[in-house]
Amino acid sequence: MATTTTVRINHDEVMAALRRCYDPCCKERQVSVVDMGLVEQVRVEDARVDIDIILTTGWCPFALHLLQMMEAEVKTLPGVEQVQVNITWDTPWSPDRMSPLARERLRLPLEQLLPLREARLRRAQQEGAP
Repeated sequence: MATTTTVRINHDEVMAALRRCYDPCCKERQVSVVDMGLVEQVRVEDARVDIDIILTTGWCPFALHLLQMMEAEVKTLPGVEQVQVNITWDTPWSPDRMSPLARERLRLPLEQLLPLREARLRRAQQEGAP
């Protein structure tokens, strides 16, 4: 007699898979969609996963790529048969949603900021000079 084993997926496994999905604008710094604060809600029911995300801007040129990447990554989890990723427009994105890791990775080092500041101050002085 053959027995079937049902693999149960859970929220934490889905979030771990989403941490492997990098925001296309931040991929070189390895900032995931989770760390960017794009994941609004994850619902797991049997073999189906529904994910609601928000975008940093409504004009995001990578929205379709982002949806496809997240769907493909979550579908690799054992027991997942269906994934639906939806963009929700109810919640605006703000930098407050970023994790401390994302803030650290997206911050410019002081040695890069100082020359920019000095150049700005020189321009201000030149514009104010008679």
